Amino acid sequence: MDQTFYAFLALVLFMGVAVYAGAHKKAGAALDSRASLIEKELADAKKLRQDAEKLLADYKQKKLDAEKEAASIIDSAKSQAKEFAAEASRKLTDTIARRTKQAEQKIAQAQDAATKHVRSHATDLAIAAATKIIADQKGNAKLITESISAVKSKLN
Repeated sequence: MDQTFYAFLALVLFMGVAVYAGAHKKAGAALDSRASLIEKELADAKKLRQDAEKLLADYKQKKLDAEKEAASIIDSAKSQAKEFAAEASRKLTDTIARRTKQAEQKIAQAQDAATKHVRSHATDLAIAAATKIIADQKGNAKLITESISAVKSKLN
C-alpha cells in the first residue's frame, strides 16, 4: 500500500465525516444566505438607480422649465424696453413740439411789441415834425394843440 492510497483513504474518510456532520448543509446554507444578501443588495441598487433616474428626470424638467421662464422673462424685458423707448420717443416729440410752439409764441409777442414800439416812435416823430412845421408857420395855437391831440389819439 502506497502513500497515494492512504491519502485517498484519508480524503474519503474526511468527506464521510464532513457529510455525517452536515458540513454540506452548512455550506449550502451559507451560500444561500450569501446569494440572498447579494439579491437584496442588487434590489437596493436597482431601486437606488431608479430613484436617481427619476431625480435626474425631475432636474432635467426643472432645467427646461427654468430655461422657458428665463426666455419668457427676456422676451418680456425686451417688450417692456421697446414700449419704454416708444413712450420716451413720444414724450420727447411732444416736448419738442410744445417748446417749438412756445418759442413761436414768444417770437410773435416780440414781433408785436417791436411793431408797437416802432409805431409809437414813428407817432412821436410825426407829432414832433408836425409841431415844428406848424410852429414855423406861426399859426393859431389852439388849432395846433387840437391837431396834436387828434394825431396822438389816432396814432396811439
